[in-house]
Amino acid sequence: MELRVLGCSGGIGGAAQRTTALLLDRDILIDAGSGVGDLSMDALCRIDHVCLTHAHLDHIAFLPLLVDTVAGMRQTPLTVHAPADVIEALQRHVFNGTIWPDFSRLPTADAPFMRYHELSPGQVLRLGDRSILPLPVDHSVPAVAYRIDSGQASLVFSGDTGPCDAFWQAVNAIDNLRILIIECAFPDRERDLAVLSKHFCPSMLADGLAKLERACDLYITHLKPGQAEATLAEVESCLGHLAPRRLSNGLVLTF
Repeated sequence: MELRVLGCSGGIGGAAQRTTALLLDRDILIDAGSGVGDLSMDALCRIDHVCLTHAHLDHIAFLPLLVDTVAGMRQTPLTVHAPADVIEALQRHVFNGTIWPDFSRLPTADAPFMRYHELSPGQVLRLGDRSILPLPVDHSVPAVAYRIDSGQASLVFSGDTGPCDAFWQAVNAIDNLRILIIECAFPDRERDLAVLSKHFCPSMLADGLAKLERACDLYITHLKPGQAEATLAEVESCLGHLAPRRLSNGLVLTF
């Protein structure tokens, strides 16, 4: 199984800054930020499933454009998998006929271009040989992390979160954990903002990772443009013993 990083920035600004989107094999997106826009038309048409961590714009911005672009070239609906609160936010605020057409009812309700599939807590989504399980996090809006299991190893993507004991308990229960992608949005000088917005800064992330009981490859994501180097220097200072690496566009992780 391969996970290709299309975008992993906390903002935009130049070719290196694409917001969160991860391509699993060729047919599953994990979040749909601006990184989706770099895919070719052929690659866009191969996407059958989109799993969303939450409804913030940097994680969903290109979903409306994706559906609109491929709608007439697909024989089956694009399926959006997400918790109920995330689906409700999409229906109310995005695919509402004002901001964007409701493609879950177009061209007809019986044969739409897009359909929703609600993920319940603890429910495993099985797509072929791949298993995707929502994990608990604590963010400023309803959100989940995802465990992606190839059968040989698991990758965990935190999405957006701040401190959350339930997240670390879930990660520690994964006996085949190989890769952890964890956010760190702010440097320590903006700790108060991190607490308010329910993100991590390096010192808070260090406290969280102290609860991690399993060895794994560690990648840092969701760095804010203009602050990334300062944040990474602080991450290295307090987490260097864990050999953290910066997630980057184009990186392919195999597990």
